[in-house]
Amino acid sequence: MDLYAGYPFWLIKNPLYNYINEAEDGMHTDVAIIGSGITGALVAHELCSSSISCAIFDKRAISTGSSAASTAQLQYEIDVPLCRLLEKVEEKTAVIAYRASLQSITDIEQLFRKTRIDAEFERRSSLFLASDKKGCKEIKKEYETRKKYGLPVSLLEQEALLQTYGINRLGALWNEEAAQMDAYRSAILLLQHHQRKHDLRLFPYTHIVRHDATRNGYILYTDDGKQISCNYLIIAAGYQASSFLPRKVMDLSSTYALVTEPLHADQLWHDRSLIWETAFPYFYLRTTADNRIMMGGEDVSFKNERLRDALLPRKTKRLLEKCNELFPHLPVRCDMTWCGTFSSTKDGLPYIGAYPGSRNLFFALGYGGNGITFSMIAAQVIRNKLKGVRDEREAVFGFNRK
Repeated sequence: MDLYAGYPFWLIKNPLYNYINEAEDGMHTDVAIIGSGITGALVAHELCSSSISCAIFDKRAISTGSSAASTAQLQYEIDVPLCRLLEKVEEKTAVIAYRASLQSITDIEQLFRKTRIDAEFERRSSLFLASDKKGCKEIKKEYETRKKYGLPVSLLEQEALLQTYGINRLGALWNEEAAQMDAYRSAILLLQHHQRKHDLRLFPYTHIVRHDATRNGYILYTDDGKQISCNYLIIAAGYQASSFLPRKVMDLSSTYALVTEPLHADQLWHDRSLIWETAFPYFYLRTTADNRIMMGGEDVSFKNERLRDALLPRKTKRLLEKCNELFPHLPVRCDMTWCGTFSSTKDGLPYIGAYPGSRNLFFALGYGGNGITFSMIAAQVIRNKLKGVRDEREAVFGFNRK
């Protein structure tokens, strides 16, 4: 199935990494990673940096899956607000999940600084808007909940929000702990960095169709009949990881995004904050390095690619209308638009770590709107697992969480 349709901004902005490397029948690697997007790249980074030999396999060109269509907003807030997450999972689980998500943004920032990779990573503030009266009550409850657990948050009342941002809503939550980046560019550059420094092996256009457990690991079978052995297998293939999972753990949704023509820098809103709202499915906006507005949302349950793609014109029109409702003075015109399929879980948390009963098989599944921050966590948890280091996040994001 195609992951997206249309013209994702990052694939037009960045040159494709036209890399070809054919896997050999009977080859062996210590760790095999399925998926070359930002998740696979972060996992490879953590393993290579810990002197653990690994190879990446992808049925597509390098990093041209979901990462190429990501709007790449990094926020510590999970899709399920903390006040509601506490009703779904144990208190310890919810609090650790939020604190881990907060820390992961800094960890990503430090990673790019250490490797000197220009991922267009930029710190931004985050503005969580109340869409209506119900949303206003929700953000006030969320404000008190986050304050209780020491998470960074401020409450903007209607007048302050209008004065600072020119947005006429009942209120908003604000923090300065968010960020944005170019997920496709960062994945490519991170993989190239470890190709040079740690001899990371990449095998695009290599479709793994089956895996069999052995005494020492796994045998992987490609669609053209080759066999590859590994000691450990890590699945970082997004929702397409379902073929490796014994049971369904996610729901599929269709989502829509666009990027506008460039504006003058002084036309953009205060602080160029990441903006999202309480309505579900929520609408969100960010800016790009060349002063465009990138926006998305209008999610619907995924039924098939044909229906998803057919809705693109209507959803594009609605996204532009929502932008005009927030900023009626901005002369926004669509330049590129696309739609894609993504996964979400009932509690908004990812699935990370070993599947119960599966030996030496690990998952790095950063589902939902926090895919990149969750992927950073997954990379660290799996690295720690392979090195025999205890990590409390394993229980929080694992398949057996309560």
